[in-house]
Amino acid sequence: MARRSLWTARRRASQQGVGLIEVMIALLVLSIGFLGVGALLAMSLSTNNSAMSRSLATVDSYSILDAMRADLTQAKAGAYNGTIKADTCSTTASGFAGDQLKTWCAQLRKDLGGALATTSGTVNCNNQGVCTITIQFDDSRAGVGGDANQTLKTKAIL
Repeated sequence: MARRSLWTARRRASQQGVGLIEVMIALLVLSIGFLGVGALLAMSLSTNNSAMSRSLATVDSYSILDAMRADLTQAKAGAYNGTIKADTCSTTASGFAGDQLKTWCAQLRKDLGGALATTSGTVNCNNQGVCTITIQFDDSRAGVGGDANQTLKTKAIL
């Protein structure tokens, strides 16, 4: 029995410090994993912001189309045609068309960044009621693979 306790004592002596090294390696592996998860979350947030901007641009294009459907005669006559810059919101249209374009400009400013000169909306309708709405905005938050200058075109028949 004395021989067995001597062997156990030698075995314990050779095992000292290995537990601490194992813990340090485990912490290193966990920290690298957490850094990867953090990078994945950051990329996910930027991609989500970009998708939200594109969705808002789509909603904004349909909102001006709905306003034009309410004012069909003026829309077919070209009262809505032109380009609106969201940083200035000036329009040459008057009456209902002018009010709707100013409201649309304020909506573009709020949704897509009106302080940027790159945010603009263009309406182009012919006398048959075929309209093309073009919205340009800065999407530099898109992250990898994103384009700073996004253009959304919506074509519809009133």
